[in-house]
Formats: sequence, structure tokens, C-alpha cells
Amino acid sequence: MSAETVKDREGAVRAEKARLEAQARWYFDDFDKAAAEANRTGKPLLVVLRCVPCLACAGIDGAVMDAPELSSLLDEFVCVRIINANALDLERFQFDYDLSFSAIMMSPGGQIYGRYGSWRHQKDPAEKSIAGFRATLDAALLIHQGYPGNAKNLSGKNPKAIAYKTPLDIPLIQNSENPYRRELDWKGNVVKSCVHCHQIGDGLKAAYRDRGELLPLRLIYPMPSPETVGFSLQPDRTARIAGVAPGSPAELAGLERGDDIVSAGGQWIISEADFAWMLDHLKDEDRVEFQVNRGGETISVVMDLPPGWRMKSDIGRRVGTWPMRAMVGGGMKLEDLPDEERQNRNLGKGGLALEILHVGQYGKHAAAKRAGFQKGDILIEVDGLSHRLTESEYIGTLLQRHPGPAKLDAVVLRNGERVSLEFPMQ
Repeated sequence: MSAETVKDREGAVRAEKARLEAQARWYFDDFDKAAAEANRTGKPLLVVLRCVPCLACAGIDGAVMDAPELSSLLDEFVCVRIINANALDLERFQFDYDLSFSAIMMSPGGQIYGRYGSWRHQKDPAEKSIAGFRATLDAALLIHQGYPGNAKNLSGKNPKAIAYKTPLDIPLIQNSENPYRRELDWKGNVVKSCVHCHQIGDGLKAAYRDRGELLPLRLIYPMPSPETVGFSLQPDRTARIAGVAPGSPAELAGLERGDDIVSAGGQWIISEADFAWMLDHLKDEDRVEFQVNRGGETISVVMDLPPGWRMKSDIGRRVGTWPMRAMVGGGMKLEDLPDEERQNRNLGKGGLALEILHVGQYGKHAAAKRAGFQKGDILIEVDGLSHRLTESEYIGTLLQRHPGPAKLDAVVLRNGERVSLEFPMQ
């Protein structure tokens, strides 16, 4: 159930290295050299972080590398490609670690202008549209032209304090039998020698669990999408609102379809990833001020975020959710039954009804199987919870209740019959 990969992962990584080293535009895995060139030329940096073996985002990655319509725009940047996450400077590079294609635009001195990372491309490897990426690059260039005079609108974009300098400093990433090194093993199996970006988030979460501490909501629901607070963005613009959900914080604040978000939380917003970064660093109950362009006029809008707003984030497709599925329930993937299916099964609309779509077979992911849970069961009670929850909400709820291993009372429906089971927390 992990991210789908290319057929020849080893060959793909080596081909990528050979291709980039044979051309002049992109620096390959050498940020320091690229930064020196940016300082020399005064150009901004474009840093692309890409997990080559993952098939997800292959479409946009190829378009960024080869699209003729981007060529002149890329010439305005010093471009560097990073695939080695082992020695990644976590005090400088902070982004959505579950994405297999991310980009950061910054000044030669390291001031972040903006981030880009698309879940639309993540979901569809054939998706090659680059209009949104181009709009973000154009906006970053405008910011660069006004820097450092505009620095006050950028300070919130900068990396935050973190306990680990590199992924190799995160204790639970290292494998004692085959430890990772700072450099990739180009003379051996290069793919096996590489830390995957999602392991950064996995390691941060595991460290809390290993210490017997409750996981912060921010780690359970990283980089929340705009949909978490009730609106979607057009894919071909920097931050134009495509739709607003009825009754959501966005609608209650007065945001409207067609609004162009200029800033939020005191930060200029030039992409969906920028907005996710801003949301990621808010409190679990907070207030956000927006500046939006509506019909040529800039207006202020204030959004109140209620307690638990992060739990509306859909984390079901994130690869980083799989380790949490092992922590909560022992390796089950679940899905909230839609209303029509609930009616067919004589289940009410307001109760817990999570269908088990997958039960793991190995290691910690087989704990549910060992406890007697089966694919097709409907989870209707767990740890006293019986009200309606999505899978994302149920994961966060139980991780906020239990900092370590526990056996919880649970009830499933199996062939219409109630079955009591012992639900594993690990």
C-alpha cells in the first residue's frame, strides 16, 4: 500500500543523475554550489526536491525538466535538484514530506519566497499541467525583485526550530543492521541507501510514541489543505478560490469564489503549498486574517478556526498515515460508509460506521489480523466512541487519547452480527 514506484527504481535514479550531469541548467544534489552561483549572479534559487523512484508526480517532474514553455522562466533562477534526503538540512528545507515532488524558491541568502507542491499531481502520475507552477515561479520572481524591502511579508515563511539537524539525527530512522550514510551508495544499491522524505515525518511521530508522549495534532495532520478550512483553489493560479463549502470556517468568514488570496496570517501566499505551510503553524484554535483581491479591490477577511479544526484534514492518501494505522488499530485501513450504504445496512447517519478495507499481514501491521479483525467488518464502537467519524478523525482522536500501547474495547458488524474484539493500540 506504499507509494507506487517505477519498475526499475535503481535504473531511474542512475538515469536521472546521468541526465542532469550532462546539462548546464540544473545543479545535481549540490545546494552549496548552487547557492554560491546565486550569490554571484544575484538570481533567486529554485530548489526541487524529488523522490525519483516514486511514480507519483512523474508527470509534473518531466514537464518541469523538459517543457519548452518553462525554459526562459527557469533561466531567471539558479536551479538545483536534490534527491539525497540523507543529509538534508532540516533547519533549511521544511516542506510537505509526504509529497514526492516539492519546490522551494528562495533568495541567495536563504529567505524563503514560496513553496510549491501539488496533491493533484501526487494523485495522478500522468498529470503534467504546469500553469500553477508557472504562476508561482512568476510570483516568486516579483517577490525577489522587491527583496529585501518586502521582508516583513516573508518572515513567516522561514523554517521553524527543529530538534534534528538532518534525517540521520532522528533516532528511529537509522537501521542498525544497515545504517544510512550521509552520501548515497552510487557504487552499490543507491535506492536502498536513500532515506525517503516521508520517513522524516514518520521518524518525528515515532519519537513521540517511543517516549510515551501524545502525538501533537500538527504531526498527525501535517500541511493541511485549504479544504480543511472549507475552500478549494484553482490549479492554474497562485491562490484563487475555486469554491467555498457551506457552513465552513471559510464561508462564515466571508470568503467567496473568485477571491484571489494575497496574504494570510501575515504571509504572502503564492501557491497552495504556501497556504498549507501557513495553516501548519497555527494553533489548534486560532484566528487568521486574509487580504484578498475581490474585483480589483483589496479587502480584509478574518477567519476563526474552532478547536479541532485540523481533524477535518483528509490524511487518507498520505504515505505517512500508514505508520499511524499501525499505531491505531494495528494496520487497518478504514473508510466511513456513505449515507446510501448506511441505509442499505440499516445504519443511522450519525453513528460510527467505518468499513475495514484492508488488514495488514506482517509485523505491527498484522496486529489487527491477530486480534480477529477481518476485511469487510464495520467498526461501530471503539474506546467508547460511537458517533460518526472519518478515518482521519478517528486516527487523531485515539492518538490524542493514548500515548502508548493499549487494548481497547471495540465492536464490529460482521454479516449483520455484532462481534466484540480487543482493539490494539501500539
